[in-house]
Amino acid sequence: MAVVELFRALGDASRLEMIRRLSSGDVFTINSLSEGLDITRQGARKHLQILADAQLVTLVPKGRGTNIQMNREMLDQGRAFIADLEHRWDIRLEALRRFVDNE
Repeated sequence: MAVVELFRALGDASRLEMIRRLSSGDVFTINSLSEGLDITRQGARKHLQILADAQLVTLVPKGRGTNIQMNREMLDQGRAFIADLEHRWDIRLEALRRFVDNE
């Protein structure tokens, strides 16, 4: 299930910060994206591979470097999953409210 991989990938503070930065819509290099995260280039590469495996980012080789772009469609799938959960809870809470009001 792709949503499971999405949430697993977002379960790390460094990866979550990378996604926050990428949400600006800018294209980043590995160095610019990992700046200030207190991780090595190799560590950043590992984090980015996890994000790429979850289809949250696209890694595009460019010369000797790599450009990174966010895949917003994957985040939309995560948002839809959470919206479905909210809807289910709203239904349950409404049923509970009706039950309490009738007692």
